[in-house]
Amino acid sequence: MQRSLSRKLARRAHQSPVRTPEQRFAQFVRHASIGAAVMAAISTARAQQPTPSILSAATAQSQQAYAASANLSAASKPAQQADTSGSYQSDQLQEVVVTATKRSESMQDIPITITAITSEALQNQNIQNFNDYALALPQVSFTNNSPGSQQIFMRGIGATGAGSTTGTNQTVGVYLDDQPITTPNGALDLHMYDIARVEVLPGPQGTLYGAASESGTLRIITNKPDPSGFHAGYVAQLNTIYNGTVGNIFEGFVNAPIASNLAVRLVGWHERDSGYLDNVHQRITLDNGFTLDNAPYVANHYNPVTTDGGRAALKFDINDNWSISPTLITQNTRYDGSFGQEHWKDLAAGNALPSNYSVAKFANPTGSDSIVDRVLTVLGKIGNFDLTYSGSYMTRSTFSYSDYVDYTVAYPQYYNVWPTNPTTYSTNYDRYQTYSNELRIASPAHYPVRFVAGLFQERQENVDVYQVIIPGLNPLLWPGYGTPNVWPNDSYLTDQQRVDRDWAAFGEANWDITSQLTATVGFRRFRFKNSLEGFNGFGLFAFGTTPPPLDSNGLPGPGGIDGQQTCLTTTPFHQAPCRNFGGVSEGWGWTPKYNLSYKFDPDRLVYATYSRGFRPGGVNQHSGAPQFGADYLTNYEIGWKTAWFEHHLIFNGAFYYESWKNFQFSYLAPHGLPLIANAGNAEVKGAEANVQWLVTRGLNLSASVAYNDSYLTTNYCGVLGDNGKAIAGNPCIVPGQAPFAPLAPVGTRLPYTPLFKTNLTARYDFPLMNYTAFVEGDEVYQSAVWPALRISDNNDLGQAPAYGVTNASIGINKNRYEIKLLVTNAFNRVASQNRFAEVLAAQAGVATYNRIIPPRLIGLQVSQQF
Repeated sequence: MQRSLSRKLARRAHQSPVRTPEQRFAQFVRHASIGAAVMAAISTARAQQPTPSILSAATAQSQQAYAASANLSAASKPAQQADTSGSYQSDQLQEVVVTATKRSESMQDIPITITAITSEALQNQNIQNFNDYALALPQVSFTNNSPGSQQIFMRGIGATGAGSTTGTNQTVGVYLDDQPITTPNGALDLHMYDIARVEVLPGPQGTLYGAASESGTLRIITNKPDPSGFHAGYVAQLNTIYNGTVGNIFEGFVNAPIASNLAVRLVGWHERDSGYLDNVHQRITLDNGFTLDNAPYVANHYNPVTTDGGRAALKFDINDNWSISPTLITQNTRYDGSFGQEHWKDLAAGNALPSNYSVAKFANPTGSDSIVDRVLTVLGKIGNFDLTYSGSYMTRSTFSYSDYVDYTVAYPQYYNVWPTNPTTYSTNYDRYQTYSNELRIASPAHYPVRFVAGLFQERQENVDVYQVIIPGLNPLLWPGYGTPNVWPNDSYLTDQQRVDRDWAAFGEANWDITSQLTATVGFRRFRFKNSLEGFNGFGLFAFGTTPPPLDSNGLPGPGGIDGQQTCLTTTPFHQAPCRNFGGVSEGWGWTPKYNLSYKFDPDRLVYATYSRGFRPGGVNQHSGAPQFGADYLTNYEIGWKTAWFEHHLIFNGAFYYESWKNFQFSYLAPHGLPLIANAGNAEVKGAEANVQWLVTRGLNLSASVAYNDSYLTTNYCGVLGDNGKAIAGNPCIVPGQAPFAPLAPVGTRLPYTPLFKTNLTARYDFPLMNYTAFVEGDEVYQSAVWPALRISDNNDLGQAPAYGVTNASIGINKNRYEIKLLVTNAFNRVASQNRFAEVLAAQAGVATYNRIIPPRLIGLQVSQQF
């Protein structure tokens, strides 16, 4: 019996030699009918001689597989370069080199999750702005109410309270090269032309990137001046959008060597996007009998956007070891109309709107976002060590003007002190000044023990002026009445200044314990000092939450509310009558990172990471409200990066668990004033996976998926106890009040983040006569999203439903010249980017708004490179 078994095992061993993982996987695929056909196609393609065709360099690049819209740590591209005969030289996936770890490395060799959208992908998918690339990234969720107002979230960390001058810091840091460009109102929405790649690092990046990178980092890498030769190119596009008119895009760049060690790169762009929302006619009869009528403002295609900008960069190679690169960037975005599809809650106050592409506004809203950015980069060597200095000074001005009729309709109790026609408007002006400096040193990458270390400093100042205007308002109700700083017709005024200061020392070291095992340790020691001061509220004689008795002159008496009645001094603040709040929040801390990775061979590795991110604390815009402290996000992650079949297939992924402690959350104080507190705890359980497959020469498939189950682990009551800390009991017990149910109980999903988000991309390039033709399609899908944390807000706003968006393009190219026909949102899906209300339901809200992605756009584009 024993001998018989031994003979059977020996025979099986002889018949089944030991196979490599690739051989075993290939055997599995061959046993499937579809897989057999695919494998046969691959074998046939490899056996064929190169097919003669005339390809431009741009064509060769477009042939390359890309990591667009995938968490493709591989994000590699086929090495299908064009030689002088026009034939393909190879058909395997190439590596993509990134600088996410502050040094240049192949993305497949870095033991963390990284996504890279390459330059070819940006061009192939017609990615022009933030909305385009954020929609394509599975780890990223976002909101966007109007141009330049975007908020970014990663891995389920949907923060609330961000997006305003007095709000929390962002949880995702956005960088332009080495420069942080995140502001309290959101990151810059730069036009995406002449961009080398977009790098995304999900998960806490507290060591190398620090504050505002609590849940991840997004980096936009520009193309740099090249002294080696002259290059130039242009793109021209005409397009038309559903329910809109004609739009256009014109872009161009010139890279000109001035000397063998000196070059300049000039880039310019103009984009005109047609509006697609209509402002429809509506009348509203108020409780005082006056009828509001928006007939003078009725218009089609109500929300066009125009963006103009340019970039000028110089590179001077002082010698073989040192170079200096100054850069100047400017961009101006102007828009009209509003961008929220409107739904009236109280049909007795107004008629239902006729379509998904309708609003009813009682003014001609407008807005602008202007940026001027100055950057200096110095690269050098001290012995074998690389030294990098990056300094920047950026100014940004934003302005918006719109009607505020929802406010008028929601507060009829004030009609006795408002004019007969109480049509309300709002304006908001923000001015930013930001400068930052970073100096770092890096040891040679081939050392078995290597490091990156540096110092960082940033100062960001923001002046914010917000007005609620009612033409014809009684002068005694104006803020500043009786002082030199009076604001005519203002019902409410905010004039405040915020200054955020950050300092940090950071370092990250890698030790190759063996040729296969590497340990990484990182830390960041930080200090922050944030201040907020100014004026917000009403005039001295303004009304309270209910109309106060009128005096002999028919005017309301003091109501004891925020504004001039709570002035801390009699000295004016900027142009406001006084300062009625202010304070400074400061603190120290540190964030660690530990990573262990093991390489089975050059194409396969696994890793485990422990990392931590943070956001600084801050000051509330109310003199009686306590400050809020820093919050921390802790990440536990395991992942893998693998390449198969001679780099024809890449499969990467990760599982992670994140714990968010004492996170900062916005809540409403009396009179609707938003305040911030450290509200409670939350968790995220998630996974990411991506596959990229070069099936044959010219045919590339990629797929990615992100799963994030993010939820509260403590009750949220929305109030603070006597100790200044958030109450999290069930029921919520507040001294002097009746117990009440939590506003968001344990298990409530965090806002803004879908449970699933996926992306599928396919591209096929093939010879067509003397040209190279291509066809490409991609599909983005995400599950439903809640727009808020509090149950009452979600009931009022409603859940944003799941959606899928399809884009496609076809075209031909030859000799660096390309023509393509493109379509975005091909099936005209109504996909929500954010849901919001100007006035909350608790205060008799009238309408909700749904910011949707633009409808179907069809464009014809011509491009050329020299």
